Amino acid sequence: MSEPSDASRRDPRPLVLIPTYNERENLADIVAATLAAGPELHVLVIDDASPDGTGALADELAASEPRVQVLHRPGKQGLGRAYLDGFGRGLAAPQEHTHFISMDADFSHDPGYLRGMIAACHEGQGGADVVIGSRYVPGGGTRDWGPGRRLISRLGGLYARALLGLEVRDPTAGFVCYARRVLTGLDLGAVAASGYGFQIEMKHRARRGGFVLRELPIVFPDRARGTSKMTPAIALEAVRLVWRMRRAV
Repeated sequence: MSEPSDASRRDPRPLVLIPTYNERENLADIVAATLAAGPELHVLVIDDASPDGTGALADELAASEPRVQVLHRPGKQGLGRAYLDGFGRGLAAPQEHTHFISMDADFSHDPGYLRGMIAACHEGQGGADVVIGSRYVPGGGTRDWGPGRRLISRLGGLYARALLGLEVRDPTAGFVCYARRVLTGLDLGAVAASGYGFQIEMKHRARRGGFVLRELPIVFPDRARGTSKMTPAIALEAVRLVWRMRRAV
């Protein structure tokens, strides 16, 4: 089966991947807002056996809306593993999705940006293979973040850029649109990160694979409901991962 090329620009069939763990209070709203952003958008909720009933709610949403699917996993296995499992499900789907978008469930990633990201993700002049919703390019930014969080985010990005030679200004960004050809062109089975380091690793692998990366500005607010999934262990995993990737160059 041939991969979509410029046809994906004219007739996109995007899949938005939303990993969840205890996101019941956000899920219905974020799914509704995502579907409202465009009739061509489909959603895959990837739930890690949330004890608050997120998975059951996702099943209810899928039962009433054919553009929603659910992937249940047996427990918390990390953000990176969730996306990789979601990519596998999406690549095998009969819809032959042309774009795959990673997105948070807590409205830190505004669905209003989706169509612009998808439009920028195409082959040919002016297009890109990977489009990143970036906080750190002109026009982007954060809202309601404390100074400590801003500092950690900036330092983490600088660390990854310096060690890996990434030109991306926001390498830790999690709001990313991948053209299908990127996911079929990379060895996803070799991706090592299970946590938030996944975001850095995917950009690094895409750049080394010769794909074009482009950043579009977004404003990233703090989550209004629920709690962050970031932990010191997850942050440490990302630090170590960058060093491993650096040594592998």
